[in-house]
Amino acid sequence: MQILKFGGTSVGSTESMKKVIEIILNASKTDKTIVVVSAFSTITNSLITATEQAKNGNDRYKITLDDIKYKHIDRVEDLQLNEPLEIIQFIEEEISKVSELYQGIYLTKSVTQKTMAIIQSLGEKLSSYLLSKALNMPLADSKKLIKTQSKYNNATVDFKQTNTNIQVYFGSHNDKTTIIGGFIASNDQEETTTLGRGGSDYTAAIIASALNANKLEIWTDVSGLFTANPSIVKNAFPIAEISYQEAMELSHFGAKVIYPPTIIPVLNKNIPIYIKNTFNSQNKGTLINSKTAQSKNVITGISHIDNIALLTLEGNGMIGIPGFSKRLFEALYYEKINVKLITQASSEHSICIGIDVNDIQKATRAVNQAFEYEIITKKVSPLKVENELSIIALVGDHMKSHQGISGKLFSTLGHNNVNVRAIAQGASEKNISVVIATKNVKKALNSLHAAFFENQIKQLNLFITGVGNVGGKLIEQINQQQAYLLDKLHLNIRVIGISNSTFQVFNPNGIDLSSWKNQLKNGEKTDFTSFYEKVKKYNLRNSVFVDNTANKEITAIYPNYLKQSIAVVTCNKIACSSEYKNYENLKLLSKKYQAPFLYETNVGAGLPIIDTLKNLVASGDEIKEIQAVLSGSLNFIFNHLGLDKEHSFYEVVHQASIEGFTEPDPRIDLSGIDVMRKILILVRESGYTMELEDIENNSFLPKKSLNTSSVSDFMESLHEETDYFSSILKKAQDNNCQLKFVASFKEGKARVSLQEIPTTHPFYNLDGSDNIVMFYTNRYVNQPLIIKGAGAGAAVTASGIFADIIRVGNG
Repeated sequence: MQILKFGGTSVGSTESMKKVIEIILNASKTDKTIVVVSAFSTITNSLITATEQAKNGNDRYKITLDDIKYKHIDRVEDLQLNEPLEIIQFIEEEISKVSELYQGIYLTKSVTQKTMAIIQSLGEKLSSYLLSKALNMPLADSKKLIKTQSKYNNATVDFKQTNTNIQVYFGSHNDKTTIIGGFIASNDQEETTTLGRGGSDYTAAIIASALNANKLEIWTDVSGLFTANPSIVKNAFPIAEISYQEAMELSHFGAKVIYPPTIIPVLNKNIPIYIKNTFNSQNKGTLINSKTAQSKNVITGISHIDNIALLTLEGNGMIGIPGFSKRLFEALYYEKINVKLITQASSEHSICIGIDVNDIQKATRAVNQAFEYEIITKKVSPLKVENELSIIALVGDHMKSHQGISGKLFSTLGHNNVNVRAIAQGASEKNISVVIATKNVKKALNSLHAAFFENQIKQLNLFITGVGNVGGKLIEQINQQQAYLLDKLHLNIRVIGISNSTFQVFNPNGIDLSSWKNQLKNGEKTDFTSFYEKVKKYNLRNSVFVDNTANKEITAIYPNYLKQSIAVVTCNKIACSSEYKNYENLKLLSKKYQAPFLYETNVGAGLPIIDTLKNLVASGDEIKEIQAVLSGSLNFIFNHLGLDKEHSFYEVVHQASIEGFTEPDPRIDLSGIDVMRKILILVRESGYTMELEDIENNSFLPKKSLNTSSVSDFMESLHEETDYFSSILKKAQDNNCQLKFVASFKEGKARVSLQEIPTTHPFYNLDGSDNIVMFYTNRYVNQPLIIKGAGAGAAVTASGIFADIIRVGNG
């Protein structure tokens, strides 16, 4: 004996119904089969809509009812059923009976639960009748088999009478296959009752239990229970095997494939349940049984419920006083309000419960009335209500024997700026439930699924501003390395947003990096604030804001990103060289909101200067002195000036700008401001408090160049001062020295200046655009720690930013 149940989507169209017929015919070849069927998809909702229309005096209920009728008549024609006139007559007669009820509702502007039960049962009555005719198989009347108490909707089953009826009926009928409508039952007065939400599943389980069936198959439109809701978590996958208890937990917390009452009857008889896909019948689906499935995952699945309100009853008058919980739940019980989650502080100062948002008014009125005296005397505060919340639950039989599940749950949520409003964990430790803001559900589910199921693959969602020389190279490198990072480092890097000074473009599913330039040209107008608001609105897990600009206005928004637990990766030196209190605040926000703030490329492009310095300080070393050539652009300029006798200072600077060695505004480099910022950052990272104005800047530029108001005027001044720059170079060459722009720090003082470097000095042979830093510390006293290498250029700077992004992923 096997029971097959088909849901509304399985019979929702002609094509899907043909698949159902094929499945039933194949199944009935091997065993005696009972088929339970739901109403066609949307029919029950349409019946409820028509009821509301009639109750509100809207005669459009007739149109809704006609639409229901013709959907069924069309199915008769599409399936080319035998004796179509007889079948259509049956449909019209049943619709006519219900139409009379609707007429009464329309006139009285009211509807009884008894009438509602009859109306809602119409869908299953028609679908089961049509399926029996399509298969030419007998139809059993579930109303005569399943008996309930007098409550008309969501009625309680009388199992003793029901089991007897089912056993007698099927014991006296030897049909190979029988069709029966789900959801419908009756009371002792033979009045129609219904089994409530998931009632057709429940019907199938009741029959399976009564007949000790070999198995119960529930056919739906998905391939079993999934590790999470696949419409929200794209990487969710079907669960091959799951215990009854795990399935009940998942279904209680929102997994809609199966409903909790369905499991109880078959659990007692140890009858396996198979969740199967009507549209992919060869898929194994999910097996639900009494065995605790052996799985490498401690967590079996993650589920969630939306539309939750959190009610909190609190007050000093509750402490040590018995009976508060009883009175609270009694007040809710009398209003027939279902409590979905409960948590209570150990101090007994407060009780917190989760309910459906639709019950807020009833619950608030009932509880405040029950505790009216305590509220008036201020022993208890009026009921506190919070909405726009959801419950997320981790479920698994193996959670009890594993430590660290809660820690992993909360650290994952915390890292993604998801605040937990309430927590509940049963003594059985089969689930941990948390209440969070509904706006964070997608991010929370995806983050938790990645943490518990996805082989530690971490997804980074990048929002990149500034896609000129450096930013363009960064995108090129990301596109080139995406497959490698996924395979070797288990990092899935997606670029979600891109902006330049003119346009910005977004794609929540990831921008195609092979055509990002064309997409950006067709984007919306750039606005730094709206860019941030977009990042915040997307609310994606592991979001990273990447700043490749030298824009001060953008750095002012860094705190906003960090407060949303969005990592900030930047080569923009302005933030870390701004006022010390701002620099310190960014560090504090990064720590407080667990949002990495990485700026390795602020000094030395791709060289590991800042990282090395941090490690020295963290290990207890003390920085005594710093000597450095930190401007790749100036080093490039003076090296080429010394080697190239034919080109002027102006021409070499122009070439450095073309090759991307200088800032977009070369005055920042040549004035010494850029180097001042870099040495200031190193001083601060060494543990010292210093401001930019504290640094002595001995500029080598003539006053005329320093006082220019535009880049074009500045470049023209360099051309006019050719003799001046030639004289500086000649003097150094006469002294057998190289010109280097040096930054230094010692005894609490910092300075930058152009210096003549003799042949014996480590800086003398510094080639091209290379940087060099020498750290003298308590450990490196006579021989400094030296870091040397390419310190400018789009490619190396981009690689340094890329390295910081990877650090975020590995963090």
